[in-house]
Amino acid sequence: MSEQKKAAVIMGSDSDFPIVSGAIKTLDQYGVPFEVHVMSAHRTPEAAAQFAANARKNGFGVIIAAAGKAAHLAGVLAAHTTLPVIGIPIKSSTLDGLDALLATVQMPKGIPVATVAIDGADNAAILAVQMLALSDASLAEKLENEKLEMKSGVEKKDAAIQERAAELIKK
Repeated sequence: MSEQKKAAVIMGSDSDFPIVSGAIKTLDQYGVPFEVHVMSAHRTPEAAAQFAANARKNGFGVIIAAAGKAAHLAGVLAAHTTLPVIGIPIKSSTLDGLDALLATVQMPKGIPVATVAIDGADNAAILAVQMLALSDASLAEKLENEKLEMKSGVEKKDAAIQERAAELIKK
């Protein structure tokens, strides 16, 4: 069996950490090894390009990139790797993250970036785990178990709300 691939979590600024922490926690819950870095598409473009260009040989299987405002980080990383890149647009300006969303999702042909919701760090991590699970049966099993737990939780809430509705009518 080959060694489990790592996930990279790259944020454009340390101010993104409160949002990105959701991805870090989720990766940890699934037992996915990861590294966390601050790199800027505009202030340290060489470092970002170098990281992405060497990510595969350094054991990474997916890159998560979080950035706000002119959110070019995911695109810069994607331009320098063939690994999947997942962008998290960060709500960090007067435009409520719409600027970051559009900058992250509007990529040219040949440079795809999977993009989650504004501040959607948890889903970025789950998507990363799903990608890694394509070649890791234990991760696939963990994902399946999580889906079953979510289903069970909704079923319990449905039963509880039906009881509340019936009690309301009785009054």
